[in-house]
Amino acid sequence: MRSEDGFSLVEAVVAAGLMAGALASLGQMFAVSVANGRSARAGSYATVLAQQKMEQLRGLTWGFDTLGVPISDTSTDTAAPDEAPAGGTGLSPSPSGTLTSDMDGWVDYVDASGNVLGGGASSLPGAVYVRRWAIEPLPSSPADTIAIHVFVTTTAIRDGAGESLLTSIRTRKAP
Repeated sequence: MRSEDGFSLVEAVVAAGLMAGALASLGQMFAVSVANGRSARAGSYATVLAQQKMEQLRGLTWGFDTLGVPISDTSTDTAAPDEAPAGGTGLSPSPSGTLTSDMDGWVDYVDASGNVLGGGASSLPGAVYVRRWAIEPLPSSPADTIAIHVFVTTTAIRDGAGESLLTSIRTRKAP
């Protein structure tokens, strides 16, 4: 018997099989990485949209006038593409369920570029994100303290990807 240098056909097939398995695993890891990146991007964007709505709601009047009388904005339309001083719900207490369903006055729709398309009880064409909010008086001080909740989700069902919930407390402060 003499020793031959080189690879046999069996060795070459085994090496090719190992290489194919490694490439398939690498391809699958790449696909998972891309999906996770998209999910993280959608979640980050939803958080930015929630922060924008929270700042808009926190910017509405909620305080006391110069005589110490409580004043609050209960009419600004924050669901319109351009905020209007009347025709909306402002900081009025919201009905139950405004964070889980689209209720006129408590929802707006946003496109992929971040432009507000408007509000209403049904989604608008071109909407990618749905922003819902709720205003709740706190039981400990219902006349002077409210909780503001903003929930943003995508219009497509993506197993929780692209969702954000923010909550803030607002209290009237005496002059």
